[in-house]
Amino acid sequence: MDTTPRASPRAAASNAAHILIVDDSLDELRALKSLLDAHAFRLSIAFDGHQGYQRAQLLQPDLILMDVRMPRLNGFATCRLLQECPSTRAIPVIFLTAASTPDERLSGLTIGGVDYINKPFNAEEVLARVRIHLRLAAQNRQHAQAHTDTPTPSENTNTISNDSGEILLQACIRLIRSRLSEELTVTGIASELGSYEKKLSSLFREKTGMTVYAFLREERLKTARIWLGETSTSVREIAEQLGFQNAGNFATAFKSRFGVTPSSYRESVLSMRDACPEI
Repeated sequence: MDTTPRASPRAAASNAAHILIVDDSLDELRALKSLLDAHAFRLSIAFDGHQGYQRAQLLQPDLILMDVRMPRLNGFATCRLLQECPSTRAIPVIFLTAASTPDERLSGLTIGGVDYINKPFNAEEVLARVRIHLRLAAQNRQHAQAHTDTPTPSENTNTISNDSGEILLQACIRLIRSRLSEELTVTGIASELGSYEKKLSSLFREKTGMTVYAFLREERLKTARIWLGETSTSVREIAEQLGFQNAGNFATAFKSRFGVTPSSYRESVLSMRDACPEI
């Protein structure tokens, strides 16, 4: 007679990995739920990005399967917010999408997604990718716990600020800093974050005392100052890389902010280094 202790079904379920599926397609949800249920994962469902974002904060799943194109808040915008929230930024997000262009894949991976699964999906591929990223996430948690005494986000949720305004602000700042060369508009930025212009503008004034445009301009000029001092990139190229219309427009803005032209600033930095080589 086999007397080996066996875990009860309830205990086994409680130890199973918890996956949050975020998709506005009922057919896709049913198919994914049926597939993952058959392999004993614990599942939660959200029908759009906004609901997914809220449930991720509340439930702290081990992994999120996220559709890209959804109403209210799309997958990319949701992922941006999850990345800025201390209690959810470590949760791996796998995007589900019918569009698989290189640009879209790169965008998703750049903002924090760990992988892509194309629709219509292959069941074995879904299972393989889910298991791979659950394993990697577990290894990352073990590594982090072995090298620090700081509690993981899920252990320390009560002491971490999950203020929605602050999260939106930080997501906006990260987006701006990653795309300084582009022609950004407040409406466009707000749309990419699942928000709207008036709300984002009000939030920026309240939290930073600046408009979104003023912050964008300041970031461009601060970055330009670093590049002038640390690289040999020409003034014209720096202007182009940081979204200024031309070198003249850049020089005017730089002098207005720092009191010297870009060329004069670079010369002063070089002169200082010649005088003090250790700098």
